[in-house]
Amino acid sequence: MAIFSSKKSESIEEKRAGSPPSAQEDIAGERYVQDGEDVTSEVGDDLHREMKPRQLNMMAIASAIGTGLIIGTGTALRNGPGSLLIGYAIMGIIVYIVMVALGEMGAWLPHKKSFSGYATRFVDPAMGFATGWNYFFKYVIVLPNNLTATGIILQYWLPNINVSVWIVVFGVVIILLNLIHVSFFGEAEFWMSLVKALVIVMLILLCFILALGGGPDHHRSGFYYWQNPGAFAEYSPITGATGRFLGVWACMVQATFAYLGTELVGVAFGETPDPRKNVPRAVRQTLLRIVLFYIGGVIVLGMAVAYNDPRLVAATKEKVGGLASPFVVAAKNAGIAKLDDAVNGLLLVFTLSAANSDIYLASRTAWALAQDRQAPQIFKRTNTRGVPIPAVALSSLFIALGFLNASKDSATVFGYFVSLVTVFGALNWVAILVSYLHMIRAMKVQGVPRSVMPYTNPLLPWGAWIALFLTMLVTFFSGWSAFVPTFKVDKFITSYIGIVVYVVNIFWWKVYKGTKRVRPEDADLVTGRRSA
Repeated sequence: MAIFSSKKSESIEEKRAGSPPSAQEDIAGERYVQDGEDVTSEVGDDLHREMKPRQLNMMAIASAIGTGLIIGTGTALRNGPGSLLIGYAIMGIIVYIVMVALGEMGAWLPHKKSFSGYATRFVDPAMGFATGWNYFFKYVIVLPNNLTATGIILQYWLPNINVSVWIVVFGVVIILLNLIHVSFFGEAEFWMSLVKALVIVMLILLCFILALGGGPDHHRSGFYYWQNPGAFAEYSPITGATGRFLGVWACMVQATFAYLGTELVGVAFGETPDPRKNVPRAVRQTLLRIVLFYIGGVIVLGMAVAYNDPRLVAATKEKVGGLASPFVVAAKNAGIAKLDDAVNGLLLVFTLSAANSDIYLASRTAWALAQDRQAPQIFKRTNTRGVPIPAVALSSLFIALGFLNASKDSATVFGYFVSLVTVFGALNWVAILVSYLHMIRAMKVQGVPRSVMPYTNPLLPWGAWIALFLTMLVTFFSGWSAFVPTFKVDKFITSYIGIVVYVVNIFWWKVYKGTKRVRPEDADLVTGRRSA
């Protein structure tokens, strides 16, 4: 069945022939439909499409369950349970819109070039370049962050061992996991993700049961902590309504960090068979994850732990002893023998799984950049198992950033990484939404109705504009805490350097390659379209 007329296809191919190399190369190994014919490009350096649907689905469910949820919520809870719930609910809506926008693009025009490929294709090759490297930086920075969190958790039992030791031990393990066949990696991630999902459900039930008086002391807190000490805490040292508003805003920024990684499955789309069927299924599970894991989790945490709990206050300031996780605080307060040890041990699965997927995502992003000639060509080389060895090696080098823990306390280093990752991650969401809106505009100009897409969502396209505005707002004001109560240079730099890097990359690539903005009438809506 022909998708476009022959004349239309020829017109697009002629226009693409005059585009920069990054915009005109066919997707390596990708099957696409053009004038009713299945075409497979013959390119040697290719990933293998062997990520099983169940592996993708489980990654979609558990991809963002990491340090942001199990540790970051402790810092956010300090602003009050009401602020925590509002912040996570608003950002949950935003991340869902980002995912359904990515799902519409991924199901209709799947490729293996991650988000940078869509930015190159629909916006500007310069934006594709900046987006790709931004996504790479995000994951190579969150990698030592997750390994640092692993060390923090282990300090619960071994406080005298520096976090750097654990970074070396577990860094070697996750590197080896990423050097094996993608099907084995997918299997390892499947089981770790399954354990993560089961553990977070168990923790939510635990906090709920404790709040209803199921602990040894039979203390039924219910929503007592919402009244005493209250639902909204003032962001010290600012008091009154302004202080409470800043508490909510701080939770929104923290929630942004917690939700980062939800878009993980977008990178795995390129190694997933039958995207028309499996991509929408994976995206739909995002809503379930947000409601069950995040909204459910923050509600029961607000019921089980007061925002002024001495253990929580001490732990979130020091980030030591594993009590930085409010779930461990709840278990400790319950007074059940060894329950806090069990919960703390289970949380190791979260951080190690997150670190494992960090190298996977960073390496695939570097591979995609090399495919678009936006990175050295050595990074697109793969072995016979389809593993991009040079890209994995490059990504693994950034584990060394974790050795900052050797000279600074883990709380300070953890805070640096959180600030850096938040801005890099939020810019990725901006790129996805901008790419989607440009694709929709191109479809309108070229007379292609949304009804031809295999997956559509009623929140789009109008919801993408709202999500884009709010995401940009959070991005630009994510570093406001650097000015409260006094100006902190290190906090300011880590909060905004990502924006500077992103903008500089866009302008540098435009000057270096002389790229031009993709006009709606020239946008490629053919390559990658699959027959039903």
